[in-house]
Amino acid sequence: MLRDAVEAEQPRIPAARSAEAPVSGSHRETLVQITAELPPVKAASRGHRKTRERRRDKLLTLSYSIAAVVTVIASTVSVFGGLIAYDPLLFIAASGTHSSVASWWPLLIFGPWLVASLSVLRHALHQRRSFHSWCVVLVFSAIAMALCVAQAPNSLMDKAAAALPSFASLACFQQLVRQVTLTRPPRSPLRRHRS
Repeated sequence: MLRDAVEAEQPRIPAARSAEAPVSGSHRETLVQITAELPPVKAASRGHRKTRERRRDKLLTLSYSIAAVVTVIASTVSVFGGLIAYDPLLFIAASGTHSSVASWWPLLIFGPWLVASLSVLRHALHQRRSFHSWCVVLVFSAIAMALCVAQAPNSLMDKAAAALPSFASLACFQQLVRQVTLTRPPRSPLRRHRS
């Protein structure tokens, strides 16, 4: 009974195509004959996908170029803003203390600002939130603005001009972070098509 059950379960091999084409020679010749019976293969069309890929590459290159220009401009504005705000902050330090360390006093404001800015950029590259680092950037930007405005003459235009370098540095930095997050968008789950 077991032998009969095993024989019944084994797949049956279909008979060779001896009636259709006589087998002469080797197995290779048989394959050549079968292949000759098949219809010719259509040439691959140069569909619209290659155009999209080229366009996407050009847009990606343009996007990275814009991000690089934004980085250069934001860095330049931040450096010039720091240089402009340096004198009022130095004047505050020099009036309070008469040591040679007073020339380094503005670093107490721009140092934490720079460290927090780099931390925000690092978080943006890793697609993470950076709430605490943004708080440090905002607090030290506000301190720099307030101290520069306090040293400015009493006219409205002078006070606005004193606040402008720190505000411009902050605005450029925020836009730089936005560019970084655009060049590295968050990964979305792959869409599955219904079959």
